Amino acid sequence: MKLPNGFGSVYKLSGKRRNPWVAAKTFGWELNEKTGKTKQVQKPIGYYSTRQEAMAALVNYNENPYDLNVERMTFSDVYEKWSDVHFQTLANDSSKRTIISAYSHCKQLYNMPMRDIRVNHLEQTIKNATVGDATKSRMKSLFNLMYKYAMKHEIVDKDYAQLCDSVKIQKSKIVRTPFSDDEIKLLWDNIDFPFVDMVLIGIYSGWRPQELSVLKIENVDLDNMIYTGGLKTDAGKNRIVPIHPLVFDLVKKNYDKAISMNSNYLFNDENGQQGTFLTYDKYRGRWKKIMNRFNMDHKPHDTRHTFITKAKAVNMNEYILKTIVGHAINDITEETYTHRTLDELKKEMCKITS
Repeated sequence: MKLPNGFGSVYKLSGKRRNPWVAAKTFGWELNEKTGKTKQVQKPIGYYSTRQEAMAALVNYNENPYDLNVERMTFSDVYEKWSDVHFQTLANDSSKRTIISAYSHCKQLYNMPMRDIRVNHLEQTIKNATVGDATKSRMKSLFNLMYKYAMKHEIVDKDYAQLCDSVKIQKSKIVRTPFSDDEIKLLWDNIDFPFVDMVLIGIYSGWRPQELSVLKIENVDLDNMIYTGGLKTDAGKNRIVPIHPLVFDLVKKNYDKAISMNSNYLFNDENGQQGTFLTYDKYRGRWKKIMNRFNMDHKPHDTRHTFITKAKAVNMNEYILKTIVGHAINDITEETYTHRTLDELKKEMCKITS
């Protein structure tokens, strides 16, 4: 049977071969200027044991064409093609830099044909990288994403990234140190030092530093002595926290200041654009100034830990404490009791007297 022009051809190679039948695709015609004759320009699709297999491969290719140069595509070639697509889905440049950094530690794979790379190559690349476990884990993630792309586009036949051992990151134990009574008194004695009031409000509320930084004045109800906010978890979002009487005046002072600045936020970056909230980086910078000024050694989240420690010391109701700080409640019976009254929250909050 004669095949259509440009369809390609199937032919058999001479000699004893395991796969003697060739399926070749026609990609044009070449003119011999001396003889005036033309011949087909073909590239092999593959080699097969029977004519039927070769013909089936040729038909399949014509129905679903793919890049015949994939066998020569290197790790770097695949990275370039994949990243061109993937980077368009990323929300920020930070995510791109993370991927580019991981790729920069894969130099020994750059020029290897993707089809020749095996599990030991991937694992050895990770092992040889003189970086921390976090970066090695990102290298493994990069391999996963690239192989997913390569499988989708039939560049490789097997996902060796899935067979590559994951990098086990040792979780560092975070040590939380509550503020002592003497340290809290020192803060009160120096309430006019910049940012000290925000630290004290954190100690008597349980807000996470970032939650406190983005707290809007529209969510501060001075009349009912509550503020509403929260981030991170479902249990932590949109939670009501009573304003402790000890820090009420501090909250009101910042509230009135925000109003005068025409700002939407309770705490503001006074050195930046008017009415902008305090970023966590700037929060941390001001935190360090306080720690240095008063010779203290605490991390920003120690304010939240101090509140929890104080609450437990006065036997605050366990479920009300979880409600205030935004911890999930796993008790099935308690979960069904979803509405704690403000009076209950305030009563438990006021158990903390100093």
